[in-house]
Amino acid sequence: QVQLVESGGGLVQAGGSLRLSCAASGRTFSSYAMAWFRQAPGKEREFVGGISGLGHLTNYADSLKGRFTISRDNAKNTVYLQMNSLKPEDTAVYYCAAALFFGQQTPSNYNYWGQGTQVTVSS
Repeated sequence: QVQLVESGGGLVQAGGSLRLSCAASGRTFSSYAMAWFRQAPGKEREFVGGISGLGHLTNYADSLKGRFTISRDNAKNTVYLQMNSLKPEDTAVYYCAAALFFGQQTPSNYNYWGQGTQVTVSS
């Protein structure tokens, strides 16, 4: 069982940056690939980026490459999402999720989810 708690969301102006954190419970954190998803009102939940258990591999949604960076610190049981050059269309609830295998971009492939953190980008 893995419990995930996101933090770091908030209101930021376009062009600004935010770093989201996701703290995980349990002693097997490094066994899980982690990912960030986001969901805007009226839209489906979409994949943002993922990272393998030991942090050697990452992947991103094509539209977000170069602006968002995912990382993890297994000693702290935490995964991060650094978001730069934010745009109003990045406004969404951001979720972290855990899966047994890296590379999954479909929400249904993730076993555990956090409660989400709101990110609002003003123009």
